[in-house]
This record gives sequence, C-alpha cells and structure tokens, in this order.
Amino acid sequence: MSERRYKGLPAILVWLVVLAVCLVAVVRARYTADLSAFLPSRPTPEQSVLIDQLKEGPASRLILVGLQAEGKDSLRATELARLSKALAQRLRQLPPLPGEKSAPFASVNNGELVSSQRDQSVLLRYRYLLSPDVTPARFQPDGLRAALQDSLELLGSSAGLMLQPLLTRDPTAELVHLVEGMDTGGERTMVDGVWMSADQQRAVLVAQTQAEGSDLDAQQRAIDAIHQQFEQARQQAGLAQARLVVSGPGVFATQSRHTIESEATRLSMIGAGIIITLLLSIYRSPRALLLGLLPMATGALAGIAAVSWGFGVVHGITLGFGITLIGEAVDYAIYLFVQGGGKDQGEGRASNFWPTVSLGVLTSVMGFASMLASGFPGLAQLGLFSIVGILSAALVTRWVLPHMIPQGFSITPTPGLDARLTWIAAHAPRLRWLAMALFAGAVVVLFMHRDRLWSRELSSLSPITAEAQTLDMNLRADLGAPDVRYLGVIRATSMEAALQGAEQATQALAPLVDSGMLLGVDSAARYLPSQAMQRQRQAALPDADTLRSRFAQAAQGLPLKAEKFEAFFTDAAEAKRLPLLTRADLNGSSLALGVDSLLMRQSGQWTALVGLRLPTDQAKDAPVLDAARIRQLLKASVKGGQVYFIDLKAESEKLYSDYLSEVIHLSLLGGLAILILLGAVLRSPVRLLRVVAPLLLTVLIVTAGLVATGPPLTLFHLVGLLLIVAIGSNYALFFDQRAHAAVPSAAILSSMVFANLTTVAGFGMLAWSQVPVLHAIGATVGPGAILALVLAAVLHRPRP
Repeated sequence: MSERRYKGLPAILVWLVVLAVCLVAVVRARYTADLSAFLPSRPTPEQSVLIDQLKEGPASRLILVGLQAEGKDSLRATELARLSKALAQRLRQLPPLPGEKSAPFASVNNGELVSSQRDQSVLLRYRYLLSPDVTPARFQPDGLRAALQDSLELLGSSAGLMLQPLLTRDPTAELVHLVEGMDTGGERTMVDGVWMSADQQRAVLVAQTQAEGSDLDAQQRAIDAIHQQFEQARQQAGLAQARLVVSGPGVFATQSRHTIESEATRLSMIGAGIIITLLLSIYRSPRALLLGLLPMATGALAGIAAVSWGFGVVHGITLGFGITLIGEAVDYAIYLFVQGGGKDQGEGRASNFWPTVSLGVLTSVMGFASMLASGFPGLAQLGLFSIVGILSAALVTRWVLPHMIPQGFSITPTPGLDARLTWIAAHAPRLRWLAMALFAGAVVVLFMHRDRLWSRELSSLSPITAEAQTLDMNLRADLGAPDVRYLGVIRATSMEAALQGAEQATQALAPLVDSGMLLGVDSAARYLPSQAMQRQRQAALPDADTLRSRFAQAAQGLPLKAEKFEAFFTDAAEAKRLPLLTRADLNGSSLALGVDSLLMRQSGQWTALVGLRLPTDQAKDAPVLDAARIRQLLKASVKGGQVYFIDLKAESEKLYSDYLSEVIHLSLLGGLAILILLGAVLRSPVRLLRVVAPLLLTVLIVTAGLVATGPPLTLFHLVGLLLIVAIGSNYALFFDQRAHAAVPSAAILSSMVFANLTTVAGFGMLAWSQVPVLHAIGATVGPGAILALVLAAVLHRPRP
C-alpha cells in the first residue's frame, strides 16, 4: 500500500464506521407517504381541529363506492340496485382481515333499512330520553292535545305508515319526529330501496372503516376488500359489464402514498442511470465511476439517517428529494477528477479546487439551514436531509476520495471540447445585452402576473388528479351530502361536559334555523343526550296515573279513547325509571355512527363537533350567513370548555397561506445568510456583486418563465429557487477565482459543464413526476441550473 494510502487510512476507517452506522439507521428507519407531515407542528387551535379531522376525524374513515356500467355499456337501475345489495351484504359480513382484530367496516350504508329493527328498538325504548320535545309543558293537557292533533294529521301523510301501528303506544309521535330529525342528508334518489344517482346510472354506497384514516395500511386493506367482494358479487350476479369506482379521504391517501412511493423509486432509478451513464462516458473507468458515486451514496445514507434520528420517520417526498442530492453531490467528485490535473497528485487534487467548492458548500448549507426553523415537519425534513447530505458528500470528497483514486488516473483530455469551451467563455460576455433584455422581460412578466404569482390552494400540493376529484364530487352529489363547511367545536375534559356544550350550542343556534339562515344543526347530543339532559327529560314525565288523567282531558272531542292507550302510559312510566342511555346502548345501530362521527376523544380531551348545514338553494329573502354572530352565540351559550367556530375552507386557505408566508420568510433569511457569508469571505463589494448578480438574475428569469408558462407557483417552486442559488453559487465562484487571467482554465470549464449535465439529469427526472412537490422542484431547478451556468459566464468580467 502506498504512503498516500497509509496516510489516508484513518479517514477511510472513520468513513466506513460512519457509513455502517448510517446504513443500519436507514434499514431500521420508518417511512411514510402521509402528506400530513407537511401540516404545521404548532397549529393554532382552529388549525388543530382541521388537522385532527384530516388525520383522525370520522370523515377520514369514509369510503364512497359507486357501481356503474363499464364504458358505453348500460345497466338497468334495478340491476345496479341488486348488485348494491349483494355487495353491501358481503361487506357487512366480512370477518376481521389478516393483521386486524375487528371487522374492517364499522358500517356499510346503501339506503337499505338493514339496521332499522335495531334503530327502531333503541329509539322506541329511549324515545322520551332522546326527544327534544319532552318538556313539562308537553305532558300538560294543552300540550298533549296539540301533540295528539298533530299525530292525527300525520296519519294522512307518508309518515303515517310508521305512526299507525304505534299510535296507541306513541300517540305523541316522538318516534316519527326523532326519525325525521335524524335524517340530515340531502335529497337522494332511491331505486328498490337503495341509493342511486339522479340519472339512475350509478348505485352508491358509503362504507366507514374501523381503522382511523391515518392508518393507511388498514385503509388499503379495506379498499382491497371492497374490490375483491365486488368481483365476487359481480360474477355471482352475472353482470360482467359492471364497474366499481371508489373515492374518499382514505382512497386519496392511499393513492397519494402509492404515487409518491412509485415516483420516488422510478425517478431515482432513471435519474441514477442517466447520471451513471454520463459519468462513465466522462471517466471512462468503472473503478473511477464507483469512486465518484461514493460521495453521493454517503450523502444520501447520512441524510436519511439524520432525518430518521431527528424526526422518527422519513417521508417519501424526502426520499424523492434525495434525487436532487445526486446532482449536487456528484459535482464534487467531478471537480476533483477533472480539475485534479496530472497523475499521482494525491491531496493536491482536492486542494486545487477545495477553497472554491467549500464556499459553495457553505452557501448551500446556509440556504437550507433556514428550512430547519420551519414549523412544518416535512419542510424541515428536506432542510436537514440537504444539509447533512451535502456536508457528508463534501467531506468524503475532501478527506476520503483523494486517498482512493487509482494511481495514474486522469481524465482523458478532450482538446476539441476544451478549445470550444474556452472560446465560448471568452466570448460569452458579449451577450450581456441579452441578459439585460431577459432581465427586463422577467420584470415585466412578474409585474403583469403579480396578482396570480402564488397559488393559494392547499390542493396544489396534492398528487390527486382532477379526474379523481371530479369523481369524488359526483359521488357526494349522488349521496345528497350536505356542504358542512362551518363547524362549532367544543373541547372539554369529559364526555358529559362536551355533550352539554353541544346541547347549549344547538339551542343557541335554533333561532338561526328558524330564520332560514341555517338548514339545520347536527351534533352528537341528538343521538346521545347528556346525562343531565336525560334526567331533565325523565323529570318532565308524569307518573302513569297523572298521565292517564291528563290524556283523558286532552282527548276530549278527539276520536281517541284513553283506555286504548295503556301501553303509552306504561312506556312513559318505565322511561321515567330507565337507566340513562349510554354509548354502549347504541351498539349495532346507526345512532352509534352518528355519535362517533361527532364526538371523539383526542389527546386526553373530548371534542364535540356541531355541524352547521347551509340551505342548498337559499331563498332570496333568507338571511345571509353571519359568521360573527354565530361565533358570538357559541361563545356566549357554551358554559365550560373551549369553544371555536371554524370555517373549514377559510381555515385551510389560511393554513396554506401561513405555510407560504413562512417559506418565503425563511427563504429570504437563507438568502441574507448567503449574502453575509459571501461578503465576509470575498471581502470585496465588486466581487460580491459579480458572484450574486448571475444568481439573482437566474432566479428572476426562471420565476418569470414558470409564471408565464404554467399555473401559479407553489411553495416548492420556492424551494427549487433556493436550490438554484445553492448550485449556481459554485459556477459563479469558479468564474470569480482570482487566479483567472481572462477566463477559467479548460479543466475548470469542463468540470462545470460535466457537473451541470449531471445536475440537469437528476432534476430533469423530477420535472416528469406526477407528484406536484417533486415536479415543482424539478421544473424549477432543471432549467435554472443551465441558466445559472450560462449567466455566470455571460456576466463574468475577465481581468486584463
């Protein structure tokens, strides 16, 4: 072993140990594709409610199912209804799936009255504890007479079919009113007792999983089970032309995970393949190629390990972002091999270019360090990954790689290319007028598009296609789902306090329902009243003898004889002594779903949701929603606990706006840190201007190009611009080296061109990604890297 190898042995040993530790950490790391990592870690109370609903709320567990004909085929509505019943029955009877302790679905609804017997049993037994009409006045003679007259009128309506067999037991129609009040859905088309789209071309179902929406593995198993059971039901029904479509938060989440994972894997392989091919054509030595990939591999492993240690989980987008590290980390080896010069120069290879590259590394670190302060874990992950990866790659290039280069290795000279690059660099400053013209054009474009520069939609970060979003809207329209945009939220230390708060909020908002401002108010207290309210209703019930006497007075002149209503008197007396209704008493009924959808325990607290339903076709004279008044009513009415009024749409927009503002702020801080660093090192305002000018011009032109040719920018375009500064600083610094008499040497020019090609290859792959986050970075950095190199040459002022 040569003296050079012996000298570098300690560094190589340290590197191998660190590499082994990182490799173990990478193997043991947890990986996720949950986009909630890009939600804030320190949300406001209102944002906290929104995030909880996105991750663990009942809506996150809903799977919308549609059954329709394939392509131009058609199916009769009755055939779709038959298939809907068969599929729903199969899903309800599914046993626990492998790896799960309970059945996959908490409920499967398609409009059938499957749980009607259980619902009717619970409602009939507890009707006096559930009904908001149960007050002392209702069981006075006048109150009873009014209720009896209403019931007689109901007998002539469609509701009379339910009331007639129960009239002698429930003459005040408590059961009918409860059933009507609990139907909170919009208008739905029914065919053969199941839900159907308005054009009767699609049967629709709703399945709610037992697992939380954030458990993507369980959600995927549930979705797979629906597909499997559909295939069996379709074959059994002989409807080969039937097609299944599914949607909902769980479907979107699993689709996003699959897209992110597949894109990260596919693009990593393609990008690495292109870069390896380029490097092999440059080095013309497989051994040198492997050595040149060591900084990149080390940086990637160290970055993943650091994220795993720092955050406990590594996001798929962070892995995809690792492709960008390939482009920059490989640059360091290129600079070493190409600028190293003759053979056997040992550490001299590194010392030739290291001062310039080390400054470029520090500028990159400064830029990404600002991302570490982000309140959004996903963004902070990208920052940590980049810093650790770039530093690791640079350190390996500086202290390890020089000792591993084969003796006698050198890049084969290319006189023709060297001469062309030297000529181009010498004549490039003549195009400054073009650079200034591009600058002026960029300013004009940005001014013209100033109102649509940034996207304000949180959905711009989602990889879900427009087609999938349209399907989701259509299925929800088929189900007649109301638009619950506004929520009252009560947080309390106990279930009882939360239910009491929901009752107080419902009572406070009742005048707004009467006025037409609201269509209705939904809360868990409708299905499970607080114990205090149940006791209050029990106290309002008279004993059997008193009720019998009052009923006789109330029924005078009506075609009702008191002696036929003994079951009514008995039920009322029993209800007065009933044990209070609990959540366990609702098991097996659809009321349990209503409670679980609007009442949940999170982080040691109970949260009760109060959904405000708006009229779909608001009358001209109906009052417009007054958010300030609603907020005031909620705050004034709810005693105890924390109360919030949330506009989900406005809150989601504010969430993204806060995200965007933070990234802009952090990017500006990163840019300022880079400026201070360069100023301190270069110690010359003129040199600082020469280095910074091409970077700023590149950012302006790329931004203008993106805005002019595509949709508004997202915050990840901004991350891409930060990457342009990190990568372009190397080019600007090489052109500014004091050693240049006129233009950089042919070796420096060649190394920059080769490094630029690998960078563009890596980022170019991201531009083809279907994941908006990765696409934004690739579409920004790919052309930006080329432009940064060109402008560094154009704006370079060679010294005479």
